[in-house]
Amino acid sequence: MAAEAAEPFKLSGSGLSGPGPRGLVFDLDGTLVDSAPDIHAGVTAVLAEDGHAALPFEMVRGFIGGGVAVLMERVMRARGEPACTARRDDMARRFTAMIEAEPGGLTRPYDGAGAALEAVQRAGLRLGICTNKPEAPARGLLAHLGWGAQFGVVVGGDTLAVRKPDPDPLRVAITRMGGGPVLFVGDSEVDCATAQAAGVPFVLFTGGYRTTPVEGLPHLAAFDRWEEFPALIAGLRA
Repeated sequence: MAAEAAEPFKLSGSGLSGPGPRGLVFDLDGTLVDSAPDIHAGVTAVLAEDGHAALPFEMVRGFIGGGVAVLMERVMRARGEPACTARRDDMARRFTAMIEAEPGGLTRPYDGAGAALEAVQRAGLRLGICTNKPEAPARGLLAHLGWGAQFGVVVGGDTLAVRKPDPDPLRVAITRMGGGPVLFVGDSEVDCATAQAAGVPFVLFTGGYRTTPVEGLPHLAAFDRWEEFPALIAGLRA
């Protein structure tokens, strides 16, 4: 069944008009947490199992955002391997098992993210996750960080038959949270495209994994540090 369309904000020249947000949906990797070291370690381990050398950290960091299958396709392409769905799926399965087995690993929340989540939740906003990380590892990581109870809704990259930038994962997250209006908070080109496709205003965290300049990604607002986030949201709600 197709997800219901999210109730959009009306945008004016200066920002929002109409009712303020009742909820916030967040991307995970590159937005709330820096998981690039864990992802690089997982890719390195998968390659090592197959007798291959590691890829550079910055290269793998640039592969993040499209989900595990896309990650592995990019790894295979970087190694000059021919496209092979069976090989990709095997690598993705082993990688997912590794990150699910050790959800904490090398992943760390961005400075101030935890306090910012507590502040916006105290202000009465509902919180949800929409990520391309598989759902089980995403929930495991949230539990490890002590954030499991804050996020009643988690839509992962394998929750539905499609993943971001398809709008349905975001729409399903919003529906499960009780409906809009909401803001979508993310860090990447994929997140921006998802928000646009779903008709949901996008708030950009500039400290994540994007490669496009900030001005090249349509957004309602942007912030550099999580300490700024509660005041930013309060201003958008005013």
